[in-house]
Amino acid sequence: MSEVLRPDLALIARHVTPGARVLDVGCGDGALMAALRDTAGADVRGLELDPANVAAAVARGLAVVQGDADTDLRYYPDRSFDFAILSQTLQTTRRPDKVVESLLRIGKQAFVSFPNFAHWRGRLSLLFGGRMPVTRLLPDRWYDTPNIHHVTIDDFRAMVRERGWTIDGQWFLNDGRETGSANANLFAEHAVFLLRG
Repeated sequence: MSEVLRPDLALIARHVTPGARVLDVGCGDGALMAALRDTAGADVRGLELDPANVAAAVARGLAVVQGDADTDLRYYPDRSFDFAILSQTLQTTRRPDKVVESLLRIGKQAFVSFPNFAHWRGRLSLLFGGRMPVTRLLPDRWYDTPNIHHVTIDDFRAMVRERGWTIDGQWFLNDGRETGSANANLFAEHAVFLLRG
């Protein structure tokens, strides 16, 4: 029986071409990689910072190395993958712009997914509580969160425009289900973008 993927990962998996060469950066325990290998026949590789996650992914029979997206992507050759994936990791990197730039150098296309910090629940928490939000999807307090950049959908779109990258696809999730793009910056909890350099 196959594992149920997190909603953003399931969305990405549906859009990866069968047989593609894929690099999953910040691959966690390899759940997406295993799904792509098993259902799409993809040739998958992973890069993960957390040693316990690396061990879990390797135990699944996956090719994962321990490394840091901020420093280790430079070792991958240009256009060596069809897709480079960065799921729920962008906001934890020191230089998100440089990491996305590297993804677009390494892959022909790049999937980037992230939590939208402009979602209305977070805004209300700040407005009425005066404190950084702690929600089901952002469960950490401000002082123990791995998130160091609080990105919004509009921030990300602006960066893409400034860099001259192309958006080949964009999807928005609320409560784990796809939602429309109208007012996504206010109503979507997560965003998934497919980019081309």
